[in-house]
Amino acid sequence: MGHRLDDVSAPARLAAPDEGIGRDELALATRNHGLPLEALRYDITPPGLHYVLTHYDIPYVPDDTEWQLTVGGLVRRPLRLTPADLRAFPRVTTRVTLECAGNGRALLTPRPVSQPWLVEAVGTADWTGVPLRLLLEEAGVEPGAVDVVFTGADHGVERGVEQDYQRALPIGTATGTEPEVLVAYAMNGAPLPPQHGRPLRLVVPGWYGMAHVKWLREVTVTDTAFEGFQQSVAYRLRQHPGDAGEPVTRIVPRALLVPPGFPDFMSRTRVVRPGPLPLEGRAWSGRAPVTRVEVSADAGRTWQEAELEPAAGHRWAWRHWRSTWTATPGEHTLTARATDADGHTQPLAQPWNRGGFAVNLVQRVPVRCLDEDAHG
Repeated sequence: MGHRLDDVSAPARLAAPDEGIGRDELALATRNHGLPLEALRYDITPPGLHYVLTHYDIPYVPDDTEWQLTVGGLVRRPLRLTPADLRAFPRVTTRVTLECAGNGRALLTPRPVSQPWLVEAVGTADWTGVPLRLLLEEAGVEPGAVDVVFTGADHGVERGVEQDYQRALPIGTATGTEPEVLVAYAMNGAPLPPQHGRPLRLVVPGWYGMAHVKWLREVTVTDTAFEGFQQSVAYRLRQHPGDAGEPVTRIVPRALLVPPGFPDFMSRTRVVRPGPLPLEGRAWSGRAPVTRVEVSADAGRTWQEAELEPAAGHRWAWRHWRSTWTATPGEHTLTARATDADGHTQPLAQPWNRGGFAVNLVQRVPVRCLDEDAHG
């Protein structure tokens, strides 16, 4: 899509030993933002606290009524739909936890140079829209369909390639019901905010954020596998530049802890008082339901199982967990880890890949417990 400005085969850069966060990464970090971890207390993340990653510019959409979504390609009846047309279809609301595929990238060594996420690139919302399968049924998918390609209105350059942001799903995923993919027009009961894809976006429950195409304007059914940049070059698990890699798809298990006590401004080290201390957090997985969360107060040497709240019918959303820790004076490292129904558990040492994708290294929260007489 567009002109090639450089050699796309050039591998993404890795930071040199002892190289700090650079100006380009800092600029990305100011445009994008993660969830403040204290906001894990919300079942549904307020839109302004939900993580945001925008590859290019946020498209300016002054009038939603002028927006059109086309459904074409290998279909019998091409469609051209406005947001008002979409609201006439049966409406579905699904609670979905979204996580950026690069969440945790900045924890790797060597560090892939890109958006420098720690663990905060996540959020959960109630997304309302039309099941994609209904639009494809209306259009009438022809035999031989392989992929469904989604094109957003955001346009830019990546690794020398000028492009619209595009991703694809296999036809079986696009037309399936587990998960049921949505063309969403509302977030938490209100119209989509601009940074979350106003007026239309894709929501693919259980998949990393790169699949949830924002500012959606085209849905195209193809009889060949899509090989666009974001599919075949980006978002692959590679060990070396020439490696074809495995595609990044579903979210691997993760648990996060609401940091207890209160923080030191610069280091974010938590400060607590001695005695029993309630701990809580969220856990999720896009591969299989989370079945266990464990908490450690000694950097992962010993573990205690936490109480995991029921999913309450929200298969694709995070689950709340709670535990209690008796704090004693000194320095501690709190850790939480999740295990899903397929037996996948978060690692204590993270396998490395060049893009820094699908990182689910356990969270480590430094805590300083004060002596009883250290405050007054």
